[in-house]
Amino acid sequence: MDLKHIYRDYIDCLNEQAWLRLGTFVADDVIHNDNPLGLSGYREMLKRDYAAIPDLRFNVEMMISEYPYLGSRLRFDCSPTGVFLGLPVNGRRVSFHENVFYQFDNNKIVRVRSIIDKAALEAQL
Repeated sequence: MDLKHIYRDYIDCLNEQAWLRLGTFVADDVIHNDNPLGLSGYREMLKRDYAAIPDLRFNVEMMISEYPYLGSRLRFDCSPTGVFLGLPVNGRRVSFHENVFYQFDNNKIVRVRSIIDKAALEAQL
């Protein structure tokens, strides 16, 4: 199956907060930034993100794919509550990007490497 199609469905799952469907896209033993979270830990990480950023929405700006890898540039325009990434955002609307590289196996995400553009946030504050 085309990784780009799977990835777009995964992003829809995140934006819908359809946590019961997350296992369709993410492996049971997924690793995030070298942390072996597993599916349940990955799900909890995403739930914490939504709790801290109630208006969170993943917007794909760019995507490239060469099996088993997919790279994506995500754009966020949101209002994190309180402190976010160590910065006192406190509900202000900010825009930033995340560059993410995914590794797939059997059409599921097994490894995620993510970098958020914290400098863009700092410049807005």
